Amino acid sequence: MALKFVYKICCGIDIHKTFVVACIASTNNKGVTTYESHRFSTYTKGLKDLLQWLLARNCKDVCMESTGKYWIPVYNILENDCSIVLAHPKYVKAIRGKKTDKKDARWIADLFKHDLVTGSFMPPADIRQLRDLMRYRFKLTCFKSSETNRLQNCLTVSNIQLASVVSDTFGKSAQAILDKILENPADTSFDLEPLVFKSLKKKLPELRDAIDGYISPEQAGKLKVIKGHLEDLESRKAELEELILALAAPYQQELAILQTAPGISSMFTAIGIISEIGTNMEAFPSAKHLCL
Repeated sequence: MALKFVYKICCGIDIHKTFVVACIASTNNKGVTTYESHRFSTYTKGLKDLLQWLLARNCKDVCMESTGKYWIPVYNILENDCSIVLAHPKYVKAIRGKKTDKKDARWIADLFKHDLVTGSFMPPADIRQLRDLMRYRFKLTCFKSSETNRLQNCLTVSNIQLASVVSDTFGKSAQAILDKILENPADTSFDLEPLVFKSLKKKLPELRDAIDGYISPEQAGKLKVIKGHLEDLESRKAELEELILALAAPYQQELAILQTAPGISSMFTAIGIISEIGTNMEAFPSAKHLCL
């Protein structure tokens, strides 16, 4: 049984760091396909030339691999004028031994003209920007967690056992004590009472034992670097969150609805969901498809 031609004129694009190879497959009424290939630079001018080359040949259906981050500039230039299918590389991988740049582009075009390529979900440009910022926020959160662990490790190897007495090593009292220790690591006999708050005042003897350790000059220096880095990460994260909230402002209604669901009380949790799946649920035929 012959495969059905879904796209009579379509293009497969093989993407690399510095260039792309585009192959237009044109199929006539007799089912005969002719091919035209061309190589373009990935500079903006080259990608605009690619767009004009496609439009001049009445080709508006395009398929390309999601190769690293290199597909994004191509997508940005073609998005408004072409219908783009972005495919995971595993769905368009060419046969071993038959790979060249031109053959790869032609292979993508051949698969695409029969509608044999599964496209990735692509939300609108503003949602993609929100997704990018939210994923960076997650990275900053991970950086903070790593530095938090490093700080605790420094205290552990220096036999400073604050974590055994206070519930939060990064709480107000614990940080005040740590700052005091770092002023003169060789002297831990300072008065603790002015540095602690509320219920911790009942634990002054335990706190005195907890800070009776030995911080080498090297560990003290490392602790200062870690604390400085943590403070900087917190500031950068706050700046990023301002950008995210501004970008998410048009979606207040959707965010409010999401926050009524159990476990989604945080604004940034709700924003994270929208940044990944967008607001148009018609893109997902079923709940199962959305979960996949």
